[in-house]
Amino acid sequence: MEGVKMKIVTIGLGYIGLPTAIMFANYGQQVIGVDVQSEVVNSLQEGQVHIEEPGLQEALTRAISSENFKAQTQVEQADVFIVAVPTPNKEDRYKSCDLTYVISAVNSLIPFLEKGNTVIVESTIAPRTTEDVILPLIEEAGFKVGEDVFLVHCPERVLPGKILQELRYNNRIIGGVTEACTKSGKEIYGIFVKGELISSSASAAELSKLMENTYRDVNIALANELAKIGDTLAIDSLEVIEMANKHPRVNIHSPGPGVGGHCLAVDPYFISSMAPTVTPLIQQAREINSTMPAFIVEKVEELMTKIDGKKITVLGVTYKGNVDDIRESPALEIVDLLKEKSGYELSIFDPHVEKEWIEKEFKNAVINSDLLLVLTDHDEFKTIDVDQLVQMRQKVVFDTKNIFGRNPAIKLISLGSLANIRDLNMNEK
Repeated sequence: MEGVKMKIVTIGLGYIGLPTAIMFANYGQQVIGVDVQSEVVNSLQEGQVHIEEPGLQEALTRAISSENFKAQTQVEQADVFIVAVPTPNKEDRYKSCDLTYVISAVNSLIPFLEKGNTVIVESTIAPRTTEDVILPLIEEAGFKVGEDVFLVHCPERVLPGKILQELRYNNRIIGGVTEACTKSGKEIYGIFVKGELISSSASAAELSKLMENTYRDVNIALANELAKIGDTLAIDSLEVIEMANKHPRVNIHSPGPGVGGHCLAVDPYFISSMAPTVTPLIQQAREINSTMPAFIVEKVEELMTKIDGKKITVLGVTYKGNVDDIRESPALEIVDLLKEKSGYELSIFDPHVEKEWIEKEFKNAVINSDLLLVLTDHDEFKTIDVDQLVQMRQKVVFDTKNIFGRNPAIKLISLGSLANIRDLNMNEK
């Protein structure tokens, strides 16, 4: 929207809050980014992003150069307040939504609220949270929501690795507590969003976001169960999926070592915790996906026994390819489970993650290795060829992401060919 000029405070400068803040700044808004972590604020004040996301560093540089963005630890007065803080699972029976950070963020902005302000919650929250938890906090401060202050839930719907592009071009749900709230939210996001601005209620917006990720979690659970069926019946489950998906109304997702990240592995619990008696499918899908790391380790043990292996080289510990995000990563869980097993030597390589326990050079990671265990589909792994594996003791690859091509010099096991472990013969040429 041409000519709109507002002051926006974004609370939470993580994987969603920071790109959102920078996007508004680069569309001419005065943006104050707020985070309680001083190291995050210090990094941004020095002009450096603290997360890996294509184009984000360049976007931050532009925002700072235009003097439209600055980072600090304290909230101040603004026209718009955006809450983009984490919402982890609680340690309760249903792993329900922990609103500690959201409530803290809302309480931190309330002293600066003025009539005409808009409060937007982008954090992923359980259904009815905006109306039943956040609205009372604002109204207890003396404001009438929908008249004095406008309250909106606008869930993020972006893919890590393409966040800046998808912030602009994806359709956006604008869930207002009242129609006036929705109208205000659409005016704000209309500044840069090129996709459709979908009018909704706050509660429907909350549930829609959760169901988008739950749909994928359930579909992946079906694929993971199919991989186990293929293992039991000695049928290539990946071939089955490829053929089934040629049907015009079928779209089975790919199996994998588990589901991670702060969305798919978390959001379904927010629904089932609010309606536990009517969500058996969602709960069962979560159970299937959460047990995949243990299943992968079981297959690794079976494979290592078959080849009399000692050293495992793990490729990738992030929850998805081409990002540095290790939140809820099933790969990390697999590594931890393997460390508990006696007799294995582990070498871990991930070019996107800097940790002292991660080998920095691929060639060193594979020296005298018996098994290459692929847990993440980074682009760097898709171009590995047999010549790079010459220092392995045995050229055996267990590819849980289906990114390795067939090569007669490599013994390749995928989630489609798990049954082949039983018939593996290292003496075959």
